[in-house]
Amino acid sequence: MSDAIVIIPTFNEIENIEAIIRAVFSQEKKFHVLVVDDNSPDLTALKVEELQEEFTERLFLIKRKGKSGLGTAYITGFKWCLQKDYEYIFEMDADFSHDPKDLIRLYDACKDGADVAIGSRYVRGVNVVNWPMQRVLMSYLASKYVRLITRMKIHDTTAGYVCYRRSVLEALDLDKIKFVGYAFQIEMKFKAYLNKFNIVEIPVIFLERERGQSKLSSGIISEAVFGVISMKFKSLFSKK
Repeated sequence: MSDAIVIIPTFNEIENIEAIIRAVFSQEKKFHVLVVDDNSPDLTALKVEELQEEFTERLFLIKRKGKSGLGTAYITGFKWCLQKDYEYIFEMDADFSHDPKDLIRLYDACKDGADVAIGSRYVRGVNVVNWPMQRVLMSYLASKYVRLITRMKIHDTTAGYVCYRRSVLEALDLDKIKFVGYAFQIEMKFKAYLNKFNIVEIPVIFLERERGQSKLSSGIISEAVFGVISMKFKSLFSKK
């Protein structure tokens, strides 16, 4: 049994899924992996099922009926993990934009006292490789915007490479997490911040995917931009 599990949400990641799973399992620290697949037409889930025969009791799979968004995939994964005995629960992309070698650094940060450890692209300058300049600026300015509105002292508010202590996810009402796309990452950090959890940023290098297609869309970005204002307003109202 491991005390740490990595949740990997997937939709059409057949080109990456086997490699990312093997990369996680090749780390010195023993991690478990939970794949949450949204009925990928490219049969990503079938590949995971094949790998489960090799990685018995280390690799787990939840198959959902349709594409319901990143946020709901993670919430489904969180709830599954909380029913088990995992102390450290990770978010990580399937496309190698998050280097599996950094898992142990995030784990160690939480082991040493952090409640939330963020793999941060912006805590030390801008550490993004192979992104078009327009996308770098959009992501960087989005984090600045969120920091301005929410007053969180987090440089990479939209980061998707995160380790949560179990106690954080137990304290948050996961059923009240509303955002499903890009803004989900912001909302999770904001709720942890409001609950006064110790949040730290660990510098990582973010790599653009080499295989498969990005899931980022204008609708997801719009949700983040306008959702942040609504989220902040509601937090002020609830305090009153």
